[in-house]
Amino acid sequence: MARFLLLMNYGATLDCDIPMHEWAREDVDRHITFQHDLGRELTERGELVDAQGVAGPEAAKIVTYKGDGAPVVDSGPFPERREFLAGYWLVDATPERALEIAAKASAAPGPGGRPLGQPIEVREIMGAPDTSEL
Repeated sequence: MARFLLLMNYGATLDCDIPMHEWAREDVDRHITFQHDLGRELTERGELVDAQGVAGPEAAKIVTYKGDGAPVVDSGPFPERREFLAGYWLVDATPERALEIAAKASAAPGPGGRPLGQPIEVREIMGAPDTSEL
């Protein structure tokens, strides 16, 4: 078993180009219920470490600091970006199971109950290198 970060990306590659805030109320309810059910399933299986939605890019800040003076804080990402991180799941699973979870999450219902086909990026959490061997 290993830990995997499943990143829910929203944007240009999504089959549905209607922002969720414009969906019909019953479609939003169906989608959120699906997300809660998935979280409950992963919790019952002992696989869920954490899952969260994140604020949209309009609320994001980018911080850079070179060690002297004050850090630079900019708004971002830039509005012309069409893709952004919408949320994540952190799961403890085998690589195969992480892909199964990602596939299920990708098929979350959207408008009219149709599966969204939302891109889910699967990335294994890596440990820090053993510095005693350096």
